Amino acid sequence: MASAAPILTPALLAAIRRQPDLPLNSWYFITATTLSILNRPDELPRVYKQAIEEGLDITGDLSQREGQLNVSRRIREALVKASAVGGLPKTINALLALKAATPEDLLDAPGDETPSSRSRDIYETQAPQVLQRGQTFFDKLYGKISKRVMGQMDRSGSEDLGLMARLVYGYILSNTDVLTPTETSFVLIASLIPQDVNPQLKGHLRGALNGGASVAEVRAVRDVVIKICEASGMQKLGPGTIGGWGWRSEIANV
Repeated sequence: MASAAPILTPALLAAIRRQPDLPLNSWYFITATTLSILNRPDELPRVYKQAIEEGLDITGDLSQREGQLNVSRRIREALVKASAVGGLPKTINALLALKAATPEDLLDAPGDETPSSRSRDIYETQAPQVLQRGQTFFDKLYGKISKRVMGQMDRSGSEDLGLMARLVYGYILSNTDVLTPTETSFVLIASLIPQDVNPQLKGHLRGALNGGASVAEVRAVRDVVIKICEASGMQKLGPGTIGGWGWRSEIANV
């Protein structure tokens, strides 16, 4: 099988990193998330290599190795959280591709104490406590419409939809030990735009604002994701288009 044409050209990578108003230390996990949802795990090593060569970190006072470990964990966490709306198979492929490009000392082995603390959530914390954390996260993200949104899922014809949402928000999305609530919203935006799911995207664009992001930052994240999607071949589809890969309506904005 022939390999797919590269998405991340040097020019695109430079444009992403120069994007005005893009939140500090976010370009690499936003880019990695988008590529995962586009089913292009083969592109992740390029993103990772660039990120760790820069030695990015969120405090500015870490050693080079600590900074690289921080970047590694933030990308992995973004891919894990993307699975909540983009599907586990793509996250599996993305994490395995990333692992192949990651030095051994920057990996977290089974049983290691990792910053996400999810193993403690599962094995040491009472389920109602984790689920309540998820509900609190959900309520802040959706604000005054949170009860209506959850109610729609509960009354979707299968209450299991609402139960699944509670599990995902409790055990996956509301864990903010590695990525902040706002950064989690950026991951969700990067996951939803490639899927052409405007109803959900609208909620998470607003959720990023509810979480403390500025309008300029949310628009910058949106613009970066669209750039990557367009470079992959996505385009606006006309109303009479039978097939194709792209968006059937204007992409939601703030």
